[in-house]
Amino acid sequence: MVDFTNIVRLQDDEFKKFAKLIHDESGIFMKDTKITLLSNRLRKRLKALQIETYSRYYDYIVGLKDKSEEIESLIDVVSTNETYFFRNDKQFEAFADFCLPAVAKKKSGMNDRKLRIWSAGCSTGEEPYTIAICILENRHLFQGWEITITATDIAPSVLDFAKKAEYSGRRIEKVKSDLLNKYFIQSRENPENFTVKDEVKNLITFDVLNLFKKQFPKSQDIIFCRNVMIYFDKEHQKKLLSGFYGSICKYGFLFLGHSETLHSISDDFIYKKIMDTPVYLPKEMNGEL
Repeated sequence: MVDFTNIVRLQDDEFKKFAKLIHDESGIFMKDTKITLLSNRLRKRLKALQIETYSRYYDYIVGLKDKSEEIESLIDVVSTNETYFFRNDKQFEAFADFCLPAVAKKKSGMNDRKLRIWSAGCSTGEEPYTIAICILENRHLFQGWEITITATDIAPSVLDFAKKAEYSGRRIEKVKSDLLNKYFIQSRENPENFTVKDEVKNLITFDVLNLFKKQFPKSQDIIFCRNVMIYFDKEHQKKLLSGFYGSICKYGFLFLGHSETLHSISDDFIYKKIMDTPVYLPKEMNGEL
């Protein structure tokens, strides 16, 4: 067994090599101030593989004939995944009370009874499950429709957590009691744990997706990509928004995190304030709302 007590922190040159590797593989940009964070995260892989130094771990990765599996594990430990149900509740109010009726009206007029929503960077699943609950609360708009929520993330471990659909504590504290009773099952063994019901889970398909390595899902009516762009440099942000523009329907809606902006990044989307929250629409929709 390797003694990991002496493995403290990455050296500057080691940090630069790992930071470049992570950026090249995922688009995630790591500032120099993240050296301690990255050291702590990488130590998990060193222990799992019983590799005694950061340099040897780096050499191990670049020496692999097929790097894909270990790169997934590397990005998995590097990613920060913290969220909860109904995060930024005003966005979900706009989604449920404005965007869903608008999409239903538009598509009904086109005789297209398919609702497609993408949760990009879905983390541990709270966002897509919240989306599904909002749709079920508006099910009268979509009677007989085919509903598909695609939930993707770069980290396989968080998707495994999402598929289990069991939550407690801070993750569910913003779920109203009537919705908690309606769409969750309380655990008998541990009353603090609540599992999402099948009628919610059945609307969602989870999949691993690297936003800069794989093709995006097409013809999406609404895209959620919240608190994801902040991890990328401007070049990758532009590439990401260009991909979203190619994926979203021309009458669709894009939700970003409250701290994220498209200023000087993309002209493909226009900003609209809907029910006191920022929402982005494809440029073709300018003046139509």
